Amino acid sequence: MKKYNVAILGATGAVGQEFLNLIEERNFPFANLKLLASSRSAGKVITFMGKDYTVEEATDDSFINIDIALFAGGSASTKFAPAAVKHGAIVIDNSSAFRMDPEVPLIVPEVNPEDITKHKGIIANPNCSTIIMAMALKPLYNHAKIKRIVVSTYQAVSGAGKEAIDELNGQVQAFVEDKPMEATILPSAGLPKHYPIAFNVIPQIDAFMEDGYTKEEMKMVNETHKILNDYNIGITATTIRIPVYRSHSESINIEFEQDISVKQAKELLAAFPGVIVQDDPKEQVYPMPLYTSNQNEVFVGRIRRDDSVTYGLNLWVVGDQIRKGAALNALQIAEYMIGHNLI
Repeated sequence: MKKYNVAILGATGAVGQEFLNLIEERNFPFANLKLLASSRSAGKVITFMGKDYTVEEATDDSFINIDIALFAGGSASTKFAPAAVKHGAIVIDNSSAFRMDPEVPLIVPEVNPEDITKHKGIIANPNCSTIIMAMALKPLYNHAKIKRIVVSTYQAVSGAGKEAIDELNGQVQAFVEDKPMEATILPSAGLPKHYPIAFNVIPQIDAFMEDGYTKEEMKMVNETHKILNDYNIGITATTIRIPVYRSHSESINIEFEQDISVKQAKELLAAFPGVIVQDDPKEQVYPMPLYTSNQNEVFVGRIRRDDSVTYGLNLWVVGDQIRKGAALNALQIAEYMIGHNLI
């Protein structure tokens, strides 16, 4: 099997570290591996598969002779993606920089792999919450046209990066010791006010827009339209941060234009690659983030009719934000391209 030269930009962060875990787990065919980060992290040594790698400061020339560049996200994407493409690399980017660019395909491999071939060097990974929702929507959408979606998310702190995970740890410890809980990260590090997430729920992810929605909420709306290539679906979202380390949860209400039974929905979801149905109310079986963390699949439960509309269903969907919501989805894009001789 052909092997590929791979670069990981943002290798020291939560998503970058997950890239390494998954490359080893999935036996990804890499020949050479280059770990890149900002000057702050340059020089750090990471041991991977028995070999020491020194993290290098990313520059435009870092992508010479690189086949696949996995970008973990952040402002570095805008800075370095053009240089990587210029040097011949395929960039798979986890940031929001290119998602809504009409020249850049936005991909969930199980949902819209046919769009991968439209790339011009950059392929965008959707928002973590969008990926998790799209996995549950697609098998149902294939059966019955969707009219409207109302989604509320309950998002783990992992979505805000390693710093937010560390801050939750520190706040829990401070609470136990009856000390003040310091908050510098959430709801967003760049905002003027911050709140503790331990023992709290914050109804804001990212900055507010003029219409009262947050950027995170509009990502779910706009990205879902693009992934499904259906701009007629009405979508409204409320995104909330909760004190959970990993795995985002979503309550999704779907109104269809034709009938789809609970039995049909369960069968369609169970047959869809990457989805596991956990739905047995009598036995109190349903997805929970504590048990879906570090799993690759998206889990769906609480599947039931919404009798307030003619054709409606409610779903409870949970998935690991760092895996399927970020690193795994990006790596699957690369695997798809390799498997279909697209790289």
